[in-house]
Amino acid sequence: MILPCGYLLGFRRVGAVCLTATGRGRRGMCSAVGMRLVQFCRHGHGNGVRVGVEQAEGQGVIDLKAFDPSMPTTMREFLEMGEKGMECAQRALSSGQCVVARSELKLLSPVTAPEKVVCVGMNYRDHCLEQNAPIPAEPIVFSKFPSAITGPHDDILLPEESQEVDWEVELAFVVGRKGKHIKEEDALSHVAGFTVANDVSARDWQMRRNGKQWLLGKTFDSFCPLGPALVTTGSVKDVHKLGIRCLVNGAVVQDSNTDQMIFRTEKLVAWVSQFVTLVPGDVFLTGTPPGVGVFRKPPVFLKKGDVVECQIDEIGAIRNTVV
Repeated sequence: MILPCGYLLGFRRVGAVCLTATGRGRRGMCSAVGMRLVQFCRHGHGNGVRVGVEQAEGQGVIDLKAFDPSMPTTMREFLEMGEKGMECAQRALSSGQCVVARSELKLLSPVTAPEKVVCVGMNYRDHCLEQNAPIPAEPIVFSKFPSAITGPHDDILLPEESQEVDWEVELAFVVGRKGKHIKEEDALSHVAGFTVANDVSARDWQMRRNGKQWLLGKTFDSFCPLGPALVTTGSVKDVHKLGIRCLVNGAVVQDSNTDQMIFRTEKLVAWVSQFVTLVPGDVFLTGTPPGVGVFRKPPVFLKKGDVVECQIDEIGAIRNTVV
């Protein structure tokens, strides 16, 4: 089942405190009203980027810049505005004005040009069991370059330098508030929302080349599809109890649940913020469940013409063709 971009808004308000992705009250970046925020460009309007709010399923996207000219044109700048930006987006959604039909736009990655793309390896219990690997005692952190990011329906470019390109569906989250040495109990107030990611991986470069360091195998151009929307924390009842799956050419290859995550959102924010200052727009990829191609017998890798669909319940789906 492919989940449409604009479904299950799940608006909830509890006084001045939002219900977070774990159901606990938190004050801070998270919005009391759930929203689905997007970046898009309009057909025939050049390469101009806009930030929008999705209406209900099957309806359009509200152009925030058209609704309020003081709004920025990129998600990163929007997140830097903090609650002021979120409040404007809520007003725009309530107004029903400045709507762009879906047929008139192309969805981009919800965030482009973040300062950091932080990735976590070996973070699903069932994925560790798949490869007979021990459960990590601490998060295993690596990165992709921001240039790897591409849109929810853009092509995955198969590089000539690799013969072993693999899929990895992942839950991603985006930082909404700056912080360093963040406590776990405060972590979700620094999270703007969640999206779907594919941590595309060149296994030959990850596992054998370049001294077995992971960076080069993870960061070819187009190796980080994201989307379709940034789903604010108030939209998700419990982000650690969501079905997560990947399909290749319509066949299910990964099918698990985010309850298998070893280190959850709060822990990852607190852990990484010990080392670096987190800023609005930073993207975290939180690990993949079992079913990747490299551990199949025999191994299976992507080829030109393959279509990869990554789906997470309540968040949405991305669909990318390998070229």
